[in-house]
Amino acid sequence: MRSAKLSRTTGETEITMTLTLDSGEGRLSGSTGIGFFDHMLNSFCTHGCFNLALEMQGDLFVDGHHTVEDVGIVLGQLFAEILGDKRGIARFGDSLVPMDESLARAVVDISGRPYLVFDADPTAPMVGAYDTQLTKEFFRALAYNMGATLHLSLLYGDNEHHRCEALFKAAARAISQASKITGETVLSTKGVL
Repeated sequence: MRSAKLSRTTGETEITMTLTLDSGEGRLSGSTGIGFFDHMLNSFCTHGCFNLALEMQGDLFVDGHHTVEDVGIVLGQLFAEILGDKRGIARFGDSLVPMDESLARAVVDISGRPYLVFDADPTAPMVGAYDTQLTKEFFRALAYNMGATLHLSLLYGDNEHHRCEALFKAAARAISQASKITGETVLSTKGVL
């Protein structure tokens, strides 16, 4: 199994996180202190078959921004460490995921060239204590720290809970697909990513 652990401390958050790929299961242990975000991370882990152990404290007395963004930063750094020079990985992944009336699409290229296209602006400002604008912040932090080009789009949907959950599930499935070992070479005409 491929695994890595990282700790990061700032004036806003303290995070220790372990990410394990290839376990054949997916689970989240620990909490961010934001119930709906924990639910999204759990969905991400379950549908990507990632094991994620998380210990953290965030400045939630301010709001959830630093907590959500910093989780994305650390998670992206862990993927980057685990995937290293990207030798043997599939590199590309895509997924369409329905969640009741919502349908989300995720397409990823683990290329070393970070970019986010996010066509999924929220239709409601909050789900529980979670600011829905933070979904984009999480995925931006993840993509840029992972070194991936990530395209996320919400094709349609009415319920913001379902819309967010479809995005997290679709992203997880696409990243899982792109992270899989499928060969021995780096999939690039340049020979490096």
